[in-house]
Amino acid sequence: MAEENNQEAATQDQSQQQAQFQLQKLYVKDVSYEVPNAPQVFQEEGQVEIKMNLAQKVENLAEGVHEVVLTVTVTASLGEKTAYLAEVQQAGIFAISGLNEQAKHAALNTLCPHTLFPYARRSITDLVADGGFPPLVLQPINFDQIYAQRMQEAKAQAEGAGSNGAEGNGAEDNGAEDNGAEDNGAEDNGAEDMEVQGNA
Repeated sequence: MAEENNQEAATQDQSQQQAQFQLQKLYVKDVSYEVPNAPQVFQEEGQVEIKMNLAQKVENLAEGVHEVVLTVTVTASLGEKTAYLAEVQQAGIFAISGLNEQAKHAALNTLCPHTLFPYARRSITDLVADGGFPPLVLQPINFDQIYAQRMQEAKAQAEGAGSNGAEGNGAEDNGAEDNGAEDNGAEDNGAEDMEVQGNA
């Protein structure tokens, strides 16, 4: 009888610890749009070059509750002149529970920006169109690939540091997952945790 009760209690504990990912609030935190060379730029001819930059900031609001701010910056150049500059800070409040630190870190850097990006992309499209230029539709972003690349680079850096004499203090063993720079940085220090550049 006692064994059955223990099994039931263990089942209840497992159900309570099931992973949960919930978007509690979605909002635009900041918007900026500039056409520094208007109106002359509208008379210019040539191909506009588009460059996009992504950055992410994560802040702990409470136990298991995080504010994630995805900044999308688009710069359009026409020759040596800037045609326009559009930037959107798309934010969301996410409740994440039932995950270990590694899985939570991955969720903050993949699931959260993946959720926010479509809203930021729509805002960028509207800003550019309202600013007098043809609507710009940004291509989808593979945040899983970005995160995997960042983790590989961090691991390579940790291994490089270890080969220079850090093996004895555990720097090589901790790598990108345990040294706090990757696990806690995005959640605690508010620093940018993602940066990608490329053509849109």
